[in-house]
Amino acid sequence: MKRSGNPGAEATSSSVAGPDCCGGLGNIDFRQADFCVMTRLLGYVDPLDPSFVAAVITIAFNPLYWNVVARWEHKTRKLSRAFGSPYLACYSLSVTILLLNFLRSHCFTQAMLSQPRMESLDTPAAYSLGLALLGLGVVLVLSSFFALGFTGTFLGDYFGILKEARVTMFPFNILDNPMYWGSTANYLGWAIIPAPAGAVGSEARQPHGPAPDGAGGPHLHGGPPIRRALHC
Repeated sequence: MKRSGNPGAEATSSSVAGPDCCGGLGNIDFRQADFCVMTRLLGYVDPLDPSFVAAVITIAFNPLYWNVVARWEHKTRKLSRAFGSPYLACYSLSVTILLLNFLRSHCFTQAMLSQPRMESLDTPAAYSLGLALLGLGVVLVLSSFFALGFTGTFLGDYFGILKEARVTMFPFNILDNPMYWGSTANYLGWAIIPAPAGAVGSEARQPHGPAPDGAGGPHLHGGPPIRRALHC
């Protein structure tokens, strides 16, 4: 600590920031942490399920793919030169995007069928919420498509295919990224609505009752080893 020449001046610290008063994370005893909430969540998600892993990979890969390809085309114009036209190049990219989206939807559906299902989702209210989200998602996605057009939807601006003016009609007048929000609402509603009776894997999504040993939470004794091991 040092003082200025003015006797009435307050003391100021010579360092920018002093040490953490609580000692940072070093004083936290993680052995005392309660992981019951995480354990209950893992009772409804099997992260080692191949369908779940495939869904996560496709969900992460698809936007990465089309953004990387579109930015590469914007910088090099190699796709436009290879196809002889920016429109043909854009249409070709759109075909691969649509195929990847079909694959993503299939993987997502298989993951929903193979994963356990929360009891609270098997109610009329949850079913109505799922339908409402699906309806909202369809409206946002279709209205965005009609407002942008085919090339506008499938990254035509990266191929030099530009519109005369910025699109400001519905739904772009209420949201900045309506197609992304619509897709999110579609998948969320899809996950909430129960699987049809008799669907392959639908028995895996049946609600799990309380554990017979009174420990609470979903019934994990017949589930995958990771959930049995983490059951509290």
